[in-house]
Amino acid sequence: MEQRMNFDKIEKNARARQICVRAITYVLLAFWAVIVLFPFYWMLLTSVKSYSAYNSEYVPKFYTLSPTLQNYKDAFTAVPLGRYLLNTFLFTVITTVIMLVVITLAAFAFARLEFRGKNIAFLLILSLMMIPNELVIITNYMTITNLDMRNTFPGLILPSVMSVFYIYLLKENFEQIPDSLYLAAKVDGTSDLKYLLKVMLPITKPTLVTITILKVIECWNSYVWPRLVTDDENYYLVSNGIQEIRENGFGRENIPAMMAAVVVISVPLIVLFLVFRKQVMAGVSRGGLKG
Repeated sequence: MEQRMNFDKIEKNARARQICVRAITYVLLAFWAVIVLFPFYWMLLTSVKSYSAYNSEYVPKFYTLSPTLQNYKDAFTAVPLGRYLLNTFLFTVITTVIMLVVITLAAFAFARLEFRGKNIAFLLILSLMMIPNELVIITNYMTITNLDMRNTFPGLILPSVMSVFYIYLLKENFEQIPDSLYLAAKVDGTSDLKYLLKVMLPITKPTLVTITILKVIECWNSYVWPRLVTDDENYYLVSNGIQEIRENGFGRENIPAMMAAVVVISVPLIVLFLVFRKQVMAGVSRGGLKG
């Protein structure tokens, strides 16, 4: 009887510790969530404050009693933000599609095909990751300029259609697929392209979705390269649009209008992540597995 009581006491203590640890974990997670989400809250709050109300706040307020949508109207009327959004959409979609084709074929070649110098070629491609991005931008800028492709969509797109890291990531996923499937497909007379499309791509779909979303985010947020290679507003992206609102639209003081533009630009990416968050997590976890 005494042993039973001791066991119940130990079990209660263990349950109490578990509850305490869980409570502390949730408190820390909630605190971290507030830190992460606060910039988004501040961005949204500032975007609905009037210009006069914002500038009259000597001490920033964490609320507003008179929200307004005028800043969103100003963001679209000060500069052609709608055209910039369309340009960014076209740039993102075309660049992502071409990149997926390039990296898929390259990863398949390195993962499944046998040819002379394959390992050396792959090592040389991986070594490109060691080159600073600033040097690549300078080289790309000189190439695009010499080809007279500045202020064109090809000039914006071509330097972004290749990614060494994504080739490596997809190659690792392809190599996890058993060789027996490939040999059986070859015995049945299946071509390499058909095997890639019918077998390998469906299996590695989570990783492809992850790569696609990361590339979309990269293109949507692209700033340095579009700023270098375009000075014609017909080819400006949304990143250029925010700068235009700051410099040409209202001057450097209309922060609410800039925040309204940032909200408009951020919404598609947030929705994209919320819709495909499970696929992103699955792709990341799969990329970390081996064998």
